[in-house]
Amino acid sequence: MGEIIKNRREYLFLYDVSFANPNGDPNDENKPRIDEETGRNIVTDVRLKRTIRDYLKEFEGLEIFVREIANEDGKIQDAKARAKDFDNNPEKILNECIDVRLFGGTIPITTGKSKDSSITYTGAVQFGMGQSLHRVKLEFIKGTGAFASSSGKEQKTFREEWILPYSFIAFHGVANQNAAKLTKLTNEDLELLKKAIWEGTKNLITRSKNQMPRLLIEVIYKEGINSHIGELHRYIKIESEKTDEELRSTDDFILNIDKLLEILEEEAEKIQKVFYKKDRNLILSKDLSSDKIKFEEIIF
Repeated sequence: MGEIIKNRREYLFLYDVSFANPNGDPNDENKPRIDEETGRNIVTDVRLKRTIRDYLKEFEGLEIFVREIANEDGKIQDAKARAKDFDNNPEKILNECIDVRLFGGTIPITTGKSKDSSITYTGAVQFGMGQSLHRVKLEFIKGTGAFASSSGKEQKTFREEWILPYSFIAFHGVANQNAAKLTKLTNEDLELLKKAIWEGTKNLITRSKNQMPRLLIEVIYKEGINSHIGELHRYIKIESEKTDEELRSTDDFILNIDKLLEILEEEAEKIQKVFYKKDRNLILSKDLSSDKIKFEEIIF
């Protein structure tokens, strides 16, 4: 394993979805999650972590602890059975499973006694809930399926679903170097995290998840700094001549980052470097550059 991280890091990730459901609520007809007060789309951190885990497993070939594995009888493993895959050894799980090093987790340990125990690791990387930067429009659509409703009948099945014509979503996250000591989170792990956020989002192209990554910013603080700016998404805003509900693509707005650059420069003495990756179709109010801070483009 590589060197455990020594620097606090902070992330801002922006992506958009078009005529899709970014994160359905199973308790509400699988509708996209919308805050009733603000009309903004909500995406859980669980959805983002799922995207990251899937990419790390499927494209990087890495071991993931939290994933669906079927037993010989076809049933999905529970957490206890998954822990047995690693001989009920927490150290082995940390060494082999990058998602536990990143996000932590509760590891059930089977002891053979009347009462089993568990070990909880607090994730070094924490993301808040994602939220669109604008009000969204909820639409209900119907369509026909490819098969008949039942054998011998000509009438096809009907498909019904809730979608958002457009949602531009922001996630904020932090990598805590102190918690990383317990989960053994390395610099190499965080390089893979960035790649998984970007490429995982881009590769999650299904009918319900038509989405594209637009901007990823990583703020690396100097060693010894135990604080961070926080809520980076509050310092950016969409500027458009259209109403929020009329937005349909990045062609319809400019992303104003003036306040974000101002805040970063105010904290320049604490910041070692800022990495970023930007989609060519996203228009910013200013270039990601500063005389006080070193900016460097992320290359995968």
